[in-house]
Amino acid sequence: MPNPLAKAQLIEIDMKKATEINPNRTVTVQFNPESLKVSYASQIKQPEGTGSGDQNGTVQFVGLGTTKLAVQLWFDVTHELPQGTDDTADVRDLTAKVAYFITPAKRNGSKTAIPPAVRLRWGTFQFDGVVESMEETLELFSNEGRPLRASIGLNLTQQKITEFAKVHSDHAPPMPEGVGPPGTRKLDEAPAGSNLPSLAASKPGAGDWQSIANANGIENPRALARGQLIDFNARKPLDV
Repeated sequence: MPNPLAKAQLIEIDMKKATEINPNRTVTVQFNPESLKVSYASQIKQPEGTGSGDQNGTVQFVGLGTTKLAVQLWFDVTHELPQGTDDTADVRDLTAKVAYFITPAKRNGSKTAIPPAVRLRWGTFQFDGVVESMEETLELFSNEGRPLRASIGLNLTQQKITEFAKVHSDHAPPMPEGVGPPGTRKLDEAPAGSNLPSLAASKPGAGDWQSIANANGIENPRALARGQLIDFNARKPLDV
């Protein structure tokens, strides 16, 4: 039986010890991000007395610099929910678990409120830092005005320049046969009034719509919800 697709996780950590804590706060993403953007910045200072035309001035390095990570995450209650998540009809029940990582509180005896340190781990990629900013966009609503889908833009930072951490392969299960690596697979939105058999037939190489429905957890493939996200590259044969 093929191994499950590796999913990115947000994990609370003790930054000083670099150990994972409070496993009940761990968030497993619903859809893997399409990309991870890492940027580096050095703290430099132009020497006094040097002008823009002075070629002899030496730039001074005055700090350790910073490393930042930007990532976009999506959550959708009309799709199969992350493992271990209670059923919910409001996407904010899912995004509130992410918002925890930017919420200040007094921790470990600190006198001031600070946000928790967080580790983003995805396969062999790992980044430790704190959430500098979070932007949530509600993108799909029910007829009653209940938010069903949201995208979250997260910016994490750490006060040093560091190389990518590579995690032991135990945290990165092999990809299922015939499936690309995380983040390379495009999710398609179902148009209003569409059904999976016709959508699969219109996509070259999509293959058996029954196995696509089974892999995506679609209960009624002949009546898709408008905007429902579908991975047409996923395959899971029906149990015989």
